Amino acid sequence: MSISQEWPAARVRETYIDYFKKNGHTFGMNHLFKLRLLLRLQKVPSSSVVPHSDPSLLFANAGMNQYKSIFLGTVEPSSDFASLKRAVNSQKCIRAGGKHNDLDDVGKDSYHHTFFEMMGNWSFGDYFKKEAIHYAWDLLTKVYGLDPSRLYVTYFEGDESSGVKPDLEAKDLWRSVGVEDDHILTGDMKDNFWEMGDQGPCGPCSEVHYDRIGGRNAASLVNQDDPNVLEIWNLVFIQYNREPDRSLKPLPNQHIDTGLGYERLVSVLQDKPSNYDTDVFTPLFKRIQEVTGKKEYQGKFGDEDTDGLDTAYRVVADHVRMLTFAISDGAVPNNEGRGYVVRRVLRRGARYARKYFDAEIGTFFSKLLPTVVQQMGDMFPEIKKKESDLLEILDEEEEAFSKTLDRGEKQFEVFAKKAEDSNSKKLHGQKVWKLYDTYGFPVDLTRIMAEEKGLSIDDNEFEDARLQAKEASKGVKKAATDQLKLDVHATAKLDEANDISKTDDDAKFERGNTTAVIKRVYNGQFLGSTKDIQEGDQLGLLLDKTNFYAEQGGQEFDTGKIIIDGKAEFEVQDVQMYGGKYVLHIGYMKEGTLSTGDEVICEYDELRRWPIRNNHTGTHILNFALREVLGDAIEQKGSLVAPEKLRFDFSHRAPVSDSELERIEDISTKYIRQNCMVYSKEIPLATAHQIQGVRAVFGEKYPDPVRVVSVGVDLDLEDLKPDDLKWKEVSVEFCGGTHVAKTGDIRDLVIVEENGIAKGIRRIIAVTGEDAHAVQRTARKFAERLDLLEKKSPGPVKEQDIKTTQADLNGLSVSAITKTKLKDHLGKIVKAQLEEQKAQQKAEAKKALDTVNEYFTAHPGAKTLVVKVPINANAKAISDAIKTVQSKRKDKTVYLMAADSGAEGGKIIHSCFVSEEANKKGLQASEWTSSIASIVGGKAGGKGSSSLGNGTNPEKIDEAVEAATKYLEKFSL
Repeated sequence: MSISQEWPAARVRETYIDYFKKNGHTFGMNHLFKLRLLLRLQKVPSSSVVPHSDPSLLFANAGMNQYKSIFLGTVEPSSDFASLKRAVNSQKCIRAGGKHNDLDDVGKDSYHHTFFEMMGNWSFGDYFKKEAIHYAWDLLTKVYGLDPSRLYVTYFEGDESSGVKPDLEAKDLWRSVGVEDDHILTGDMKDNFWEMGDQGPCGPCSEVHYDRIGGRNAASLVNQDDPNVLEIWNLVFIQYNREPDRSLKPLPNQHIDTGLGYERLVSVLQDKPSNYDTDVFTPLFKRIQEVTGKKEYQGKFGDEDTDGLDTAYRVVADHVRMLTFAISDGAVPNNEGRGYVVRRVLRRGARYARKYFDAEIGTFFSKLLPTVVQQMGDMFPEIKKKESDLLEILDEEEEAFSKTLDRGEKQFEVFAKKAEDSNSKKLHGQKVWKLYDTYGFPVDLTRIMAEEKGLSIDDNEFEDARLQAKEASKGVKKAATDQLKLDVHATAKLDEANDISKTDDDAKFERGNTTAVIKRVYNGQFLGSTKDIQEGDQLGLLLDKTNFYAEQGGQEFDTGKIIIDGKAEFEVQDVQMYGGKYVLHIGYMKEGTLSTGDEVICEYDELRRWPIRNNHTGTHILNFALREVLGDAIEQKGSLVAPEKLRFDFSHRAPVSDSELERIEDISTKYIRQNCMVYSKEIPLATAHQIQGVRAVFGEKYPDPVRVVSVGVDLDLEDLKPDDLKWKEVSVEFCGGTHVAKTGDIRDLVIVEENGIAKGIRRIIAVTGEDAHAVQRTARKFAERLDLLEKKSPGPVKEQDIKTTQADLNGLSVSAITKTKLKDHLGKIVKAQLEEQKAQQKAEAKKALDTVNEYFTAHPGAKTLVVKVPINANAKAISDAIKTVQSKRKDKTVYLMAADSGAEGGKIIHSCFVSEEANKKGLQASEWTSSIASIVGGKAGGKGSSSLGNGTNPEKIDEAVEAATKYLEKFSL
């Protein structure tokens, strides 16, 4: 049996986790943690690679991220983490942006990855160095069977400037488990002192390195970037806290945080020279070879990889893994933050696939995805659940990029040729910005292309170009539609022109770019030639044909670009139809000039169109579901189909109940899950009106023939029998909008709002696709927040949290049905809190009164009492106790105080009663409490023999008691 067969990748991970589970470590965390901790049968997924609750991180980049709150001491006391002592996991990690970014190195060497697994074991105030070192050595040498002579360990050498001594304890412990002295090495602050950040928990660490070669002493090669002597494990001993003044203070609890590189360990156990030669990657290489038909992966690097194909294998395999896990955990491709990192990685990988594998871009990554799911879906079941969504998103992103990839590469070649001819060996930042802004090329992708040509790029020049473009656009991105509208005179002029006919917009139903000819240019003053049009000018372009969708039928207009590559770029901000014939593209000249007769490329924004398609078909399905639940009498009264939502107005006398909304959502969801094909066809108007159940807007004038859209049943005119009752079982409508190819593309439909907008008119707002998933994630996180809130102990902190949560819930954009359930849940929490408050109030009132009674019972001759009552700052309890003194112990002078303890924003309540005897000696209740208010803050006041005050400095209660007691001495009491 070969080493690879003995240690397949899955077994390596399983062995690690099982080893630590046998040694009392919890594997992962979930809501059944406490029960499973007792049973030692825990098996839950790694935490999300997208740290939604930690804005300081783009992605989880180390195994400790999910335990950060424990190390920082901010863990919620009622959460499962609060009782966690030992843990083991294999954490999904991404290093492709921000501070930790390995993207540029991927493919060039044998061990850098954007996505990788970090196996780790943790101790939270439980075991420390001795056990951690024993576990590491025992697992590596006894369980995995690694040759001890090939292993080298490091320990912290100390640092005088930080006042930290050498970690001789770790050195001695490594020696005690059997490591030879010449294999125990020192390391400095850079290599052997780990810190979470500028402040916070930190400590020395010990690394374990492995020599792939063996039969030699490789101590001099440790931490020297030798590919054959690599770090595989780091044991961090968290024992200090880095204070704001940069000093180090010992922590009250000592922790263990370790990280063992999964891919590296697999390569060691399988005796492979590269992570990419293991079965972590070989199944993906095989699939890439099957899809592309290229020669098999050879494992060549650098100059040996003469055709760049092996580098491309590594890049594509790495990137599809990263995309799979980032998107499945909620990092949807977009133009900001995490989403842009995902988009960059996808476009970078797509270009590699195109250039080196001659692959057709549009469905490339989705062909590789099933292999990733098959390999890793058992360990990370979330990618199995999200597979269909992943396929959809990957195809969507690739398709959008494919529209500009060819043209962008051609434009790059023009720029590169000019740079080569000028002998500058540098691609100017303005050109890099052009490739980014016009063709969607991320900067790092352009950098790779430049390096292939022996060129460099200047990041500062790029940034200057970006800022200049941003400033320039501020002045021109006005509401173009307010200034550029074809009035009746302009339309009449077009009708009279011999060379102008109806704009051919059939291509709006297709995908991809369209070539067209400019027929007229309109600037608000004239219709005609544009030789004097300058950059920044606002225009309206009339073309002979277009693939842009003009706003109509409730569907929003497309945006995008009209381009002559390398010469001119017109940014389309709005598209409107005039006279039922002429499509006007409204926007501004971004670069160059345009004239009538120019042949241009029409490129609508696919990433904006995609959700619009989802929402439009979703509107049809919603309309059908409404009819099923509320009856045939409902009529459409208006609609809006936008990228971020759909809005549907309909006639209905009463509000739609929660149960009805639930049924409407359920019918819509089932329709979507059937993955029905969506058909469209132009049909004679008279025939179309005969279709049973066909939906049309009352009073709307439709063309003849009319376009009919059917969801699930083909509109074959030969078989079409309009009076066939089967049409009532599906959605069929008159519609001129754009739609998905199949309902599964929509993925989900969630109703987020239902309300009345006029007498007898209701409105539903819903979201589909990734927006639907986003609101579902938001709802789940809010439900978890309510669960934690419910577990909190009663008191001022919980009371304030309830108020904050109520405000947040009111503004929450989630499913309307779910929002009702969340409100009900919060209502139960509020009710329980009120009941707890009443019970606490009653108990505290009794305790306050008992304090008074017990004192005077024990001291029958006493006339005065100043005391801190052992309750929270409960005004009613203190006030009730003072009233009782006033009615039953009129001869006593009493001052009661109570303060919140340990609560941020806490307060103090104080009140007094002055007996008639004390009053005759000059003691005034209001003056007494006013003197205390000057100490504890706040206000105080009252009439006659009693006075009440509240303060904002509860920590000064002892000082206040002492002052109130001394105050009595003035009156010989």
